[in-house]
Amino acid sequence: MSLPFSQACENNKQPILTVLQNVFANRTRVLEVGSGTGQHAVHFAPALAHLMWQTSDLEHNHAGINSWIDSQPSDNLHRPVIFDLSAPNWPGEFDAVYSANTAHIVSWPLVQNLFHEVGRHLPDEGVFALYGPFNYNGEFTSESNAAFDQMLRQRDPSSGIRAIEDLIELAQSHDLHLQADHAMPANNRLLIWIKRPHE
Repeated sequence: MSLPFSQACENNKQPILTVLQNVFANRTRVLEVGSGTGQHAVHFAPALAHLMWQTSDLEHNHAGINSWIDSQPSDNLHRPVIFDLSAPNWPGEFDAVYSANTAHIVSWPLVQNLFHEVGRHLPDEGVFALYGPFNYNGEFTSESNAAFDQMLRQRDPSSGIRAIEDLIELAQSHDLHLQADHAMPANNRLLIWIKRPHE
């Protein structure tokens, strides 16, 4: 099959990797929740050769992810497992989780499931990196994000750009604490959460 392609992934993969090379420097096993096209995985894995990168997604996306892995294999890059936030089945032991462009696509209950699963399964000092657009103080950070949110909600009323304040509150209820908030291209952010119980 032809390789699925996202221009946004192509544009943001290197800025994201620059941050991950630091925050995942002492990680050993990373679960990517929602690998999408597979472009991020094949770019990140060879640059983070010290760790194991596990792709995951809904089953209908696996063929595309596998086609990218076939075209750019890495010894530390694992083929996708099924991971469905509506009925999550945690696929192993990981000391880091990465997810891009998921929180605004899925419904809020599924965002809650994501944080619940990450908080439940990450070990203490585990790292959760979440990429995407977010709102601050009840405001969009750009006109393009406002238009994007409108498009998302017209397609699926349960989706939409999430408020950083809601995510922080949700995360803290699962022992996940915001360590860093990195500005990314195209009015996106890369949020770094650390698992620290009873803080």
